[in-house]
Parts: sequence; structure tokens; C-alpha cells
Amino acid sequence: MNRYLSFIIFRLSFSVALCVALCFTLSSCVDEEELPDTPTGNFEALWRIIDEHYCFLDYKQHELGVDWQQVYYKYKERVNDKMNDLQLFEVLCQMLGELRDGHVNLSAAHDYGRYWSWFEDYPANLSDSLLRVYLGTDYRIAGGLDYRILDDNIGYVRYDSFTSGFGEGNLDEVLMHLMLCQGLIIDIRGNGGGNLTNADMLAARFCHEKTLVGYTQHKTGPGHNDFSDLQPHYLEPSKNIRWHKPVVVLTNRHVFSAANEFTMYMKALPQVKVVGDHTGGGAGMPFSSSLPNGWSVRFSAVPTYDAQRHSTEFGIEPDYYVSLTDDDFRRGRDTIIEFARQLLR
Repeated sequence: MNRYLSFIIFRLSFSVALCVALCFTLSSCVDEEELPDTPTGNFEALWRIIDEHYCFLDYKQHELGVDWQQVYYKYKERVNDKMNDLQLFEVLCQMLGELRDGHVNLSAAHDYGRYWSWFEDYPANLSDSLLRVYLGTDYRIAGGLDYRILDDNIGYVRYDSFTSGFGEGNLDEVLMHLMLCQGLIIDIRGNGGGNLTNADMLAARFCHEKTLVGYTQHKTGPGHNDFSDLQPHYLEPSKNIRWHKPVVVLTNRHVFSAANEFTMYMKALPQVKVVGDHTGGGAGMPFSSSLPNGWSVRFSAVPTYDAQRHSTEFGIEPDYYVSLTDDDFRRGRDTIIEFARQLLR
């Protein structure tokens, strides 16, 4: 019995020692990876997060000449531990701006760093005052959708944000009301994105057979080219009321993220045409991480591609380029809507 107890005590002592050693080893590894909450520590953390997890580094280098390693050297010289938070935030936002990606944002308590040149540097091709002319005051509202029948028997649906929800019942009511129209306009100009579920649900009402609409990839490691194989994304027809007549989707440079994806889905359908301006893009699904000081960084981590395997990060071309004209604006006419009406007639 004494020998047995001695053996048990030895095994317990060995297990405890092993656990302590493992804990020490793991703690040491974590300590090596952790960076201090200093300006230089936060700079290093942010650069490393983007370097290991952002999904467009090689693509941006090829298309825009963005060398992320050279970006590191450029901005490292601007950071020192005597900086205050406002100065550090400004430098970090400038560094992220090199990526020219509207999905890359830095959030702090005092400000929200963003890159909006993807639409600010281009004509708006959208006027609220003209929209009020076409919608009038007696338009219907179903969830986030505003809709009415125009005087030439063309259905018009205005959807300004995929963050505004709707249900299958809302879509049934909209399509039932517009069912006798000869064509349908879906106006998503100015739609900066939101919930991809809404994009799928709406596009499914115009899909009549399982359709390949694009592909996605996932980051599998810290290397700039560490990705999974392309995973196909199919759009399935809705089991509810579907629209079988021609459709025109209106776009401009402010169509981004989930709205960009919706445009990609719709462009893959045979009865749909896209009219207006090139979309803003935003093809990478965003992911969030944190710096040592608690600031949050959001960035593109899952690249998506259209059915031809082309990246839509920089947007989607319309089938017909149309811009608002000053002459039409003075006459109270939306050039893009009027072009779509003529196309449907």
C-alpha cells in the first residue's frame, strides 16, 4: 500500500509539474505575440493585422501598386511613443487609406477613420429632390422598400439601404401590387450595403432556376496568398411569388458592399439589365479585430468574385452607362430613371 501511495503521489507530482511547464510555455508564447499599449505597439499591431488577415494585399499591389511592406517603412517613421491619441489615430488612418478600401475602418471613442473616395470622387448621379418627384407623396412602404406604379405602367421600387429589413410577406405584397406592370425598376443608387441576407432574399424573387452568381474564398494562413479554393455561390429561386418580366437595376458609385453583391447577383440573371454608373465595389466581406489600446479595426477578409471569377472589389460595370444631366434636372427629370423606362417600354 505504501508503494502504491508513493506511485500515486509521484504521478500527481509529475502531472502538476507538466501542467506548470506547459502553462509557462504557453504564457511565454502569448507574451511574445502581445504588443504593448504604446503608439509604436499599436502601430505594429495594426500593420500586422492587415498583413496577415486582409484579403486584397496582392490584388491591390497588382492593380494599384500598393506595397504593404513599403507602407510599413513609410509610416513607421511617423510614429513615436511621445505622440498623443489624436496624432496616432491620424497617422494610422492615413496608413489604412493606402489600401483604398471602404471596408477598412478604424474606430475609436473620438472618431471613425474611413475611406470614402470610392464615391466622393465621382458624380452622385442621384438627387433626393428628383426622387420625390417620382415617388410623390402617396407611394407605398413595405419594410425598407418604397414602391409605386409610374404613369406609363412601369413598377418602381426604391431601396436605399440593405440594413433596412423586410420579410417575405413584404415582398409578396410589393410584387402583387406591381404584377400588371410591363416592367420593373429597382433603384439602389446610394445604397451603401448592409445585410447580405436581404440581398439574397430580394434577388431570389427574380431567379427562376438555380443560378451560379459568384464565388468566395477564405483566408487560411498569414501569407498574402493563403486562401482556400474558390467556393461557388448559387442563387436559389424563391418559393414565394416571383417576377418574370424585364427588370432594370439602377446603380451609381455609392452602391457598395451588400448592394454591390446584389448587383452582381442580378446581373447574372437573363431578364435583368443594370443602368447608371459603375458601382463602388467593396467585394470583401468585413471582419473586425482590436488593437492593444482597444481601438477596433474592420477590414476585408473574405474576397468574392462574380460568376466569371473576376473580382468585384473595384465595382461592377453597368450594361448601360447613363448619368444625370443638368438639362433634365432643371426640367425635373431623372435621366437614369427615364432611360430605364424607355428600355422597359
